[in-house]
Formats: sequence, structure tokens, C-alpha cells
Amino acid sequence: MEINLKQLTNVLCLVGYLVSFPVSLSDRSQPVFSLPTAPMPMAASSEEQAFQQLIETAKQQHLYQRPIGEIMQAIAVPLLGRSYQAGLLDRSKQEQLIVSFTQFDCLLLVETVLALSRGIALQDYSYTTFVQHLQDQRYRDGKLDGYCSRLHYFSEWIADNQKRGTLRPLTVELGGIAQAKPLNFMSQHRSSYPQMSDPATYQCIQQVEAQLQPLPIYYIPTDRIRQIYRQLQPGDIIAIATNIPGLDVTHTGIAYRQADGSFGLLHASPSGTVKIAPDLQSYVARVEHSIGITVTRPN
Repeated sequence: MEINLKQLTNVLCLVGYLVSFPVSLSDRSQPVFSLPTAPMPMAASSEEQAFQQLIETAKQQHLYQRPIGEIMQAIAVPLLGRSYQAGLLDRSKQEQLIVSFTQFDCLLLVETVLALSRGIALQDYSYTTFVQHLQDQRYRDGKLDGYCSRLHYFSEWIADNQKRGTLRPLTVELGGIAQAKPLNFMSQHRSSYPQMSDPATYQCIQQVEAQLQPLPIYYIPTDRIRQIYRQLQPGDIIAIATNIPGLDVTHTGIAYRQADGSFGLLHASPSGTVKIAPDLQSYVARVEHSIGITVTRPN
């Protein structure tokens, strides 16, 4: 059944990463910097300045001494209040490595914080390393080779990064239950993806979806989320599982540990900015079409 994506814009943040909502290419925001084919050491001045400010924060707080999850929570805090913008990765006809520290969709925020934190943990503060980490995380086997090489489905994003030792899925370990469904949202909503007007790209996406069918999908039901708070750690990557046909998750963010030990969600909210939802379970319960969460831990 065809879903009216425009009616679900406030729900489908991650599909904002998957789906290019109709925008004019001339409407591209200036602060977003794109690298045409491969990582390069130079950044647009505004992005380079923002990167250096975050690195200075990391150095001042000696974040490299902390576990990577704590690094993620700490380095994400300075990003609070920055703008949410859907479809940032889909504003060019040619696939490019998009880098932004000033505007985010939900997955771009998670990817940026993870790439930053990996470098900080190694005390490698170079922009070149950050960009390489970003590409490694975003593309299948870390190789940018057109639109189809991007890890569009979050379940594949997790599996591909797990394969290279970047992440560890925890959903099953935390009592997650299986969800049997094919991942075919993109091919079933071809008209929502301008890049798939190209027959070869469309066929490639169909092939990827076919290869993903054996991929197991698990989630922790919404009413059980508070039960796992004691097992969560700061910086765990949280994704909101959905009952939308053909799709695994709709939104993602970073587990944020409060002073009392409870957990909120630090995320790029479709309501407008990067913010913290104070209670994770309460937030998930309010998301339309949500059925629970997945949990993935950075290594």
C-alpha cells in the first residue's frame, strides 16, 4: 500500500535520510559541504571551524580518556539547538559525501557524532580522519560508489558497520523480539526517490533489498524500554522500530543518561532542532507507527 510520505514528514526522520522529499537543488543550504567522490583534507570554512571547535572541547575535557559511548554523549551536547533539515544527503543528482556540523537529519547527527568520537578515542583529531570515518560508516564496505552504495536501510547500516568492528548490536541480548518483514520500502515508493528515476539505480536498489531479506530484524517493545535502562550506556545508538510496511526503523538518536540514571534521547528532531527528549520510553510511545526500539553500541 502506497503511503503518503508528506503526511508523515514529522514521523519519518530516518526516511528523510532514505527518501528525498521534493526539494529544489537550488535550495541547497550553504553551510552543508559536499565532497564529490572521496574524502579530502579540506573543509568549507564554516564546517572546518565548527569541527575545530568540537575538537577543542574534546581536548579540554580529555574525552579520549572516557569510554567511546561517554565520548559520544559529551561531544553531542555542543550540537544541541542546531537545525534539523530533512533530505540533506539527497540534494545532489550525483552521490557525494555530505559533511555538516550546522544542520542535521537524524542519522546524519548519529553518523557525525560517531565519526568524531572514533577519532577522539584514538587521539586522532584530524579532519581527514573524521571524513574517512564518516565515509566508512555511510557506505557499503566503506566505499562510495554512487547512490546505491549508501547504506539506506538502518538494519544494513548496523550490519555493515558491525562487520568492520565499529558497532555491536544489542537488541537481541536485551530481550528483543523478531519482526518478520521484507525491506522493500524504497522500491515500493520509487516516485519518492528522484535518484531512482534512473533504471540502473532502481534495479540496483531492488537487488540490495533482495539481499537483505535474510537479515533478521529485532526490536524491544515500547512498553519494555524502561526495563532495560540499567543495561543501557551513554552513547548507545537508539533507533525507533516501525510497523510501516517495508521499513525497519523511522528515526534514530543517541541514548542520553540523565543524572538520576534514567535515559533520554539526544536526537535531531523533525520538530526543528537537535534536542534531548527527557524520557526515552515516553518519547517512543508518542511516535506514530512506532513499535519499540533497537539498540546498538559503539565499539
